[in-house]
Amino acid sequence: MCLEAEKRVEEWNNCVRDQWNAKSVYVVGKATAALVRSLGLTPLGEDTGTAEVLSRVIIEREDTNIPPLFFPCGSIKREVLPTALRGSGVPLETLTVYQTAEHPNLEENLRSYFTEQGTPASIAFFSPSGVKFCLETVRRLSGDQLPQIKFAAIGPTTEEAMAAEGLRVSCAAEKPTAGHLAAAIAKALQ
Repeated sequence: MCLEAEKRVEEWNNCVRDQWNAKSVYVVGKATAALVRSLGLTPLGEDTGTAEVLSRVIIEREDTNIPPLFFPCGSIKREVLPTALRGSGVPLETLTVYQTAEHPNLEENLRSYFTEQGTPASIAFFSPSGVKFCLETVRRLSGDQLPQIKFAAIGPTTEEAMAAEGLRVSCAAEKPTAGHLAAAIAKALQ
């Protein structure tokens, strides 16, 4: 249902929203929590920061005799949440609702940056997909200067993806927020 259509907003506000609020709405971070709140729903788990921690919250709160939890997700999600929930008997139905794809101008934009600014002193990755889509180009453009670049990760999942690609991660945010990333970078630079 498109909530931006005027007649749908009224239907949402008058009856559907309350039906959804009767259920638990789990999120892993602050950005998703803000979107959920903008719909008039109450998010749970926004401070968990990772699927692993969120799964523990859900397992503690939910009974195994419930209808399946609905998990809308992206095309390259990790299996941490589904595996943990199913392993604890919490029923789950997943539905891929978006495709993660490389920005069509990514390589051109990176090449332009490297040409105009030179090899960056540091690079922060905000997702495993960012690592997947950018790293080959960054390696090619930085050449033998790659070891001098300091790499930062928004959180542990991104840090794992970077390490799996052989990068030395200089710092990782304690929680996946811009503020925590800035604090980690500041600490690494001291």
